[in-house]
Amino acid sequence: MMMRNKPDLEGPVADAPPRLGAVELVPRLKNQGYSRELVAERRRWLEETSGCELPHVGSFSIASDEMRGNIENPIGAVQVPVGVAGPVLVDGEHAAGTFYVPMATTEGALVRSYERGMVTLTKAGGAASRVHIDENRISPVFPFADIEQAYEFCRDLPGHLAEIRREADSTTRHGKLLRLECRPVGRQAIVNFCYATGDAHGMNMIVKATDRACRWIVDNTAASSYQIFSGYNSEKRASGVLLAGGKGKKVTAGARIPGRVLRAYLHVDAEQMAEMWRHTLTGHLQAGVLGYNGHYANGLTAMFIACGQDVANVANSAVGITTFEPAGDGDLYASVTLPSLTVATVGGGTGQGTARECLGVLDCVGQGKALKLAEIVAATVLAGELSMGAAIASGEFVAAHEAYGRNRPEPIAPEGGE
Repeated sequence: MMMRNKPDLEGPVADAPPRLGAVELVPRLKNQGYSRELVAERRRWLEETSGCELPHVGSFSIASDEMRGNIENPIGAVQVPVGVAGPVLVDGEHAAGTFYVPMATTEGALVRSYERGMVTLTKAGGAASRVHIDENRISPVFPFADIEQAYEFCRDLPGHLAEIRREADSTTRHGKLLRLECRPVGRQAIVNFCYATGDAHGMNMIVKATDRACRWIVDNTAASSYQIFSGYNSEKRASGVLLAGGKGKKVTAGARIPGRVLRAYLHVDAEQMAEMWRHTLTGHLQAGVLGYNGHYANGLTAMFIACGQDVANVANSAVGITTFEPAGDGDLYASVTLPSLTVATVGGGTGQGTARECLGVLDCVGQGKALKLAEIVAATVLAGELSMGAAIASGEFVAAHEAYGRNRPEPIAPEGGE
């Protein structure tokens, strides 16, 4: 393989050897290489090192200088197809009106399925959506010599809330420490630090605030040490504790679907949907699933990618509960509960390129919009649950994927065509 001259290294790794054994290091380049020219230089290095050309990765519209803080060693950007599903009528406290939802995915039939559920909800009069809890948490752990010390620490800690809050809040203009929740486990004490984080996800913000507060705790209480992460906060992983809420936004969405709308748009009746729900609930219980849902992760991932969210938070956001209940007169009441939905409209990747544009489609750019986005997400998830549930109940699931989801789908005639 032809080897190129290694680019100059500069910055924190300037003294690093040019090779790690027989392997080249990824070039950092000047100022860590965020200019468009240096991004191209790093990409050319990778092309020659790997033997793979990267013309699509190199064709991107995001200003590379704006990638700083979101990614290291940039070489370009990946492209995921974006579709739009809608209309979905939402009756929320923060989101009110008709929305068209951007969804980024390579899974055929997904956008069409969500759109079918959205049209059903809109024909039924819309989906109500409400945010019940809006906070985030981090859970450090404090070890002690015995259970007596752990007990006394948990007993006395609430009396120091004012001082601890002062320390935590001094590190940020946006985060606010709401309360402390002590969880003793043997001779350890896990402490939930619960924060309001505004329109940001704010995890980095609250880690910094909590680290400052923990240092004060070690200096002023019986605690002698701490670890900033215990695992209890369930950041980016599924757990049973998420069902109670408190990790992000607890949001619900629900709608009463008239029987005529069910039959016309979903090809089912209320009893079929309720029967499908009962049977698949049994399967969820047998598998030990956390909560119950058909495919929250599908809609969440598609919206997260389109709207610049931290996609790994789908792991905690997708823990939730769907219900389908006969509501009398042939109607169906459908609802979703997402107790730990993590979405933001400031910070992270929300302000860049396509993410900002997709958030703009939903009028969810910037300050004061995160609760609105959460209500739209919940309504979208409800639409997806209705459509998938109906496809299973009616026996149309396989046929729908054959029509829309194959690698080479047949052209679909326009409505009313041959």
